[in-house]
Amino acid sequence: MGDATDEFFAGLARRQHEPLLTMADGSVRFDIRDNGRTEYWIVRLSNGGITVGRGAADADCIVMADRAVFDTLASGRSNALAAVFRGTVVIEGNPLLLALFQRLFPAPQGVSPPTPRDRQLSLSADEAPISRDGNIKILDGATFVVCDTRGDIHASPADATGLFSYDTRYLSTWMLTINGQRLSPLSIDDLHYFESRFFLVPGAGSLYVDVKLTVIRQRTVCDGFCEELVILNHAEEPADLTVRIDAASDFAHLFEVKNAMGKVGRSYGSVQDGRLVLRYERESFERETTITAPADALLDEQGITVKVRVEPHGRWSTKFNVVPSTPVTGRIAGIVRRDPVGLEHDLVQWLERAPQLQSDWPPLSDTYQRSLVDLAALRFSPLVAASRTLPAAGLPWFMTMFGRDSILTSLQALPFQPELAATTLKTMAIWQGSRVDDFRDEDPGRILHELRYGELIAFEEQPHSPYFGTADATPLFVILLDEYERWTGDATLVRTLEKEARAALNWIGEYADLMGNGYISYQTRNQHSGLQNQCWKDSWDSICYRDGRLPGFPRATCELQGYAYDAKMRAARLAREFWDDPGLAKRLEEEAANLKQHFNRDFWIGDRGYYALAMDHDGSLVDALSSNIGHLLWSGIVDKDKADDVVGHLLGPQLFSGWGIRTLGSQEQRYNPIGYHVGTVWPFDNSFIAWGLRRYGYADEAARVASGILDAANFFSGRLPEAFGGYERSETRYPVEYPTACSPQAWSTGAPLLLLRTMLGLEPYPDHLAVSPALPSGIGRIELLDIPWRGGRFDAFGRGRVQVNVVQGQRPQLGLGPKPSRT
Repeated sequence: MGDATDEFFAGLARRQHEPLLTMADGSVRFDIRDNGRTEYWIVRLSNGGITVGRGAADADCIVMADRAVFDTLASGRSNALAAVFRGTVVIEGNPLLLALFQRLFPAPQGVSPPTPRDRQLSLSADEAPISRDGNIKILDGATFVVCDTRGDIHASPADATGLFSYDTRYLSTWMLTINGQRLSPLSIDDLHYFESRFFLVPGAGSLYVDVKLTVIRQRTVCDGFCEELVILNHAEEPADLTVRIDAASDFAHLFEVKNAMGKVGRSYGSVQDGRLVLRYERESFERETTITAPADALLDEQGITVKVRVEPHGRWSTKFNVVPSTPVTGRIAGIVRRDPVGLEHDLVQWLERAPQLQSDWPPLSDTYQRSLVDLAALRFSPLVAASRTLPAAGLPWFMTMFGRDSILTSLQALPFQPELAATTLKTMAIWQGSRVDDFRDEDPGRILHELRYGELIAFEEQPHSPYFGTADATPLFVILLDEYERWTGDATLVRTLEKEARAALNWIGEYADLMGNGYISYQTRNQHSGLQNQCWKDSWDSICYRDGRLPGFPRATCELQGYAYDAKMRAARLAREFWDDPGLAKRLEEEAANLKQHFNRDFWIGDRGYYALAMDHDGSLVDALSSNIGHLLWSGIVDKDKADDVVGHLLGPQLFSGWGIRTLGSQEQRYNPIGYHVGTVWPFDNSFIAWGLRRYGYADEAARVASGILDAANFFSGRLPEAFGGYERSETRYPVEYPTACSPQAWSTGAPLLLLRTMLGLEPYPDHLAVSPALPSGIGRIELLDIPWRGGRFDAFGRGRVQVNVVQGQRPQLGLGPKPSRT
């Protein structure tokens, strides 16, 4: 065996106990091949205890690799998860154990020089390609299909259409013709989020004269997709038809689609055992799409042909199945494969578990139902979570696990679907940073930003295995843990994740204070492919001075300090009540009080009456007026004597458009009503600001924010996009959608849920659930029934009584209101 491998296992045996593995309970066997023979190492893990031995005994997780490959893992020259994706390491059984075990491999030193394909590829919608208008999307977790209104897929290199699964496009062409003609759509049925039906006729154009055929395509996502094709002949003569489906795949990684990057490997098609197999190879990396067709079909390397005779007034049908295959998912235990019946049953159960809403204003009920269904669609089962789900960030670019997005969406959904928060917390804890890795911006205790799959991650051209470049997910993790316990009473999970919560708090104090002034700040250590802005406004120009200048690095944005304050206060409660550590509780409360005092002194711009957007690396205040100040209300870090001024700005003409609060004030130099983070309105942003307004007693102002966002939702058929234009409401009769916004998008889907909680004034306490409604008058009466709280179910009622000035043509609760007043 190689020296690195021998030394690695010898070092494990000497450790005997490793605090990083307290969540691990089971055995991992390593089958290491070397010159035609295999050596077996078995490592048993139990609550941090480590026992190392030899032998081929059964194990919960089996890891297989050549000696040379394992040497690279043992010496820190390769990442274990990337090696699994690459196919040089094969795992069977429970992937949770490998996810935790990889913490024991040493981290690489520094960041490798960039290759020609290296770019910053953590996606932001402001730089994403614009999707084609009218695309039809169906999805289930990490698998989704985006096609045109005919049901066809004909993707260009930079076009996010196709069949995608785990960040790889497995089908880039799927085009139906009949007798050599493409079809034209009549209508589309949006049956479920995972299923759609297309009604088509042969030929092109908008006029159909004496059409004799109807073609119906019904497609369902289910481990790829299955498609039923039906042809109806309305004529008095038989129809002899040649049905053709052209099929191909470029196997592009989602990042390659976004950047129109070429492929390195080789793709080809072949006919094997009556199936069309599309395949991609790059060294040990292999991906495959298998297409099954009816027995009488003629298959070739480019597609499928079926000769059909449809009798007069007759019906013909057939089915096709398209299945992506990866070596990773095929060997992992616990992955649930769901068929269409199972998907529909799961959706019914999901909706039945949620509270029931009754409202005098029907659009509110429609928006609520749409939010619940979209949240169900965006549920994603990470490989380490078996069948449990957390929210993926959004379709099409972000159908994976994001620390910030999953945490904030789980917070929004807590009173409605609390199990999302439990999975989010457990999964973030599993992938929590354990070492200093500059390539991945990883630190001990840091919560991940993004976990990706596929080719670019496999060959470590990009750092997302996982990538940790976010400064807010770590304090938000602690906030979610506390809020989850407040709603559910699940003390077991709070105690189970004590070490992970302590590690997160340690990251805030030890690793996040890059400027040595007590504030969380950020600066990527990976200049080749790391994220520059590591707050929720992560586009390149989002953090700016009033005159448009961009600050240097490190940067300390204001809301990060609010999150740190809130995390410390909440963790103090957990330490006192669940961790039996009153000393820690006292220290955290003192630290929080000190942070609040210094923050209100250092970030406050007295002559303008608001907090700076950020602190620059030299201590200068980045003085732009932004929506970030609303998050400070939610966190509780704002001094009470400053709250009136803050609220006045949030609801004032620079920030409040009538539809919602803009990300950047309209008088700032970089303001752009359709700039991604410099003037648009983000529904999620507004939902947390409204929550903060309620926290400080501004119930009427919270109702105004809620009414604007909910009015906008009505124009989007109940589905709020990621962002929409910040134009003044008096200038537009409807909200203007941002051109590359994700839809559905998780935290926009969660925004109506949090706004409902805010309007009803729902707050959990150890012995009761408080209800203090403050609803816009135009909503009328609402009832939210069967709210889950600490193992029981409770009801909340409210009637709209909040009045503001009426603007003609708008619902009564909107318009420019008076100076904010505490209620």
